[in-house]
Amino acid sequence: MIIAEKESKIIINGIQCLNLALTLDCGQAFRWEEQENGSWSGAAFGKFLNIKKDSDGSFVLETSIDDFNNVWQNYFDLDRDYAAICDKLKEDKLLSSTIDDYYGIRILNQEPWEALVSFVISQQNNIKRIKGIIKRLCNTYGEEICVGWHAFPSAEVLSELSAEDFEALGAGYRGKYIKKLADDVASGKINLDEIKNMSLEDAKAALLDIYGVGIKVANCALLFGFQFIECFPVDVWMKRVLEFYPNGLPECFKGYEGIAQQYLFHWARNNLK
Repeated sequence: MIIAEKESKIIINGIQCLNLALTLDCGQAFRWEEQENGSWSGAAFGKFLNIKKDSDGSFVLETSIDDFNNVWQNYFDLDRDYAAICDKLKEDKLLSSTIDDYYGIRILNQEPWEALVSFVISQQNNIKRIKGIIKRLCNTYGEEICVGWHAFPSAEVLSELSAEDFEALGAGYRGKYIKKLADDVASGKINLDEIKNMSLEDAKAALLDIYGVGIKVANCALLFGFQFIECFPVDVWMKRVLEFYPNGLPECFKGYEGIAQQYLFHWARNNLK
């Protein structure tokens, strides 16, 4: 990976296995918007980013080198060898063709608080509505980062609100879950940093103790927000995929179950209709 600065932008060459559309619009994060020029704009960790892939294969990021080093390099998991992981996963016949068809899906390392709230909102919801609720939440209660973009509001800020405030944003019955979660995180009753440093089994148990968090929300938050790359969320699509694995997940998935899941999830949504 070769990084250069040019005219207030970061230009990166040598990134393998990163398809922006497949990664940013696959249902793991909800704050990315494709622009007319094919670039993507979004916000995470209180920072704004516009990113695009040029015709020469380089990635151009509108950000500072400090923000790239402190936020975006880890956010896009650029230190992980996805090419080698995909080669390993392709030992499985179904994943081999799936990876060829949808090459470039990555797991984003999101902020645990934002990921947990986002997947609480995602319950019994579709991606368009989830994005709308989260955008209204950020625009109403988050600090402005730049014109048109706000940070995800902290637990302390959201704990000052009522369940009805969240319902007014479109969260519906999930408003009471967000309210209780914000209160408990703000007070320290729930410590997300401690959960992140637990074993997967203990972290899952801790999340399942949270009001309004079921197994699907817990697994999605663990994979996308707490960096448990071995977590394998199962929804209605993945239940159908698992019919192709009557003897359980293959050995080549071990340690990278979450990456395998994202490819299989995308395959299922496009082929199992």
